[in-house]
Amino acid sequence: MIAIYLISAALIGAVVFFNRGKVLNYSLSILFLVLQCAFTVYACLHYNETSLYYFTFDSLGIIMLLTATIISIPAFYHSYVYIEESEEKTPRTRASYFGAMVILITAVSAAYFANHIAVVWIFTEVTTLSASALIYHHRNKLALEGTWKYVFICAISITFVFIGILFLSLSSSNAGSDYLSYKNLLAKSSSLNYEWLRLAFLFIFTGFTAKLGLFPMFTAGVDAKDKAPGPAAALLSSIVICMGFTGIYRIYVVIANTPLLHWASLVVGIAAFLSLFIATVYMIKVKNLKRMMAYSSVEHMGIVMLGIAAGGIGYYAAILHIVLHSFVKSALFFQYNQLYKVFQTKNIYQIGNYFKYNTTGAVVILLAFISVTAMPPSGMFVSEFLIFRSLFEANQIAVLIIVLFLITFIIWALAKNIFKILFIPVVDFDESKVPIISPWKSLSQFILLIGAAYLGLNPPAIFVDLINNSIALLPH
Repeated sequence: MIAIYLISAALIGAVVFFNRGKVLNYSLSILFLVLQCAFTVYACLHYNETSLYYFTFDSLGIIMLLTATIISIPAFYHSYVYIEESEEKTPRTRASYFGAMVILITAVSAAYFANHIAVVWIFTEVTTLSASALIYHHRNKLALEGTWKYVFICAISITFVFIGILFLSLSSSNAGSDYLSYKNLLAKSSSLNYEWLRLAFLFIFTGFTAKLGLFPMFTAGVDAKDKAPGPAAALLSSIVICMGFTGIYRIYVVIANTPLLHWASLVVGIAAFLSLFIATVYMIKVKNLKRMMAYSSVEHMGIVMLGIAAGGIGYYAAILHIVLHSFVKSALFFQYNQLYKVFQTKNIYQIGNYFKYNTTGAVVILLAFISVTAMPPSGMFVSEFLIFRSLFEANQIAVLIIVLFLITFIIWALAKNIFKILFIPVVDFDESKVPIISPWKSLSQFILLIGAAYLGLNPPAIFVDLINNSIALLPH
């Protein structure tokens, strides 16, 4: 099935990219969504089976694929709305936009299930190329600058991953097998050369931070989300971040079964803490709404990786948190297009009184603010609380206190900006030009926010089992 999925999706993406017909492009986009849903169902029904030798439908991959598919459906809808209402709409930009979306989602979905690190590397490179087409959609100077930065940093990051793979191969040279599947690496973990493995982890971890949005290569994602259209930024803030997490997590599982566990956790913890610190500094002074949301993702990825570094219940909470974050942040970026339509700017100081102009959309932003700051009764309150609990149980009290201090500043900065956007009128704003926005355009955001709350507060048993199976190979 995965061969059918990859070939069919590649053909659909190519036809959409090179075709200029509006009806055919939209029809093929719908066909791709059907294919994506069918592949998701197939993966769930063939749990733990291996396909094409290089892909295994394991629990972590299924969690990430379900998340990606759920977000992809509204992403296509809001992309359709965005393209149709855009003043820069041309057959060429429409075709390249939807073609790139198809390829991006396909590459990410394949990377979730790849059981060999070299295969993950290949699909990660594909996501860079397809995402760059989305970032450059506006075809202006700022879009070109954002695209150049993204391609440049991701090129460096993917080189780091490649070097890490070489070191990983050297570490397994005396283990009786140099096959770099995660299963084989786990089986040979006691025979690996730990010095080469240490270097491999450093390079692979650093490389994937560009996709995860974590220190040190977080800047690629921040600029990309700022310059890309709202629906594309939603994908970069959710399914691409999940792919970066998957890439790091799978190699971390290998490390966790060696004496290098404590060292690797220290590396992850330092990167996570620095990400939180950087997010705090930038969010206090940020004026750009999209960059504020992007730095919020840097903060949450720092929290996720703190859970991984702390271990224990933190492993479970980290996977839960990244799924909930994907839903909430996607809802925010989908809503951004409506907000931009009203104010024609992303400068926070020129946006205000949104409740008056689009009440339904304002409710989405308010609920998303409650969720993203992990306030009860949001689902993210549960995952963050469990991560803080894991820090406490790991006797990282000093780290926990500093993290809570930083998060307090972040909540203050978010609240200051969000409540200004929602309630404080803008000086000299021409209300006569405010468009009427249908409340139905916010439906998908409500569904995503409700879904995030449900998964956090009352997760289905099957969802809990999938997470538990994903962390089964980690020490508890």
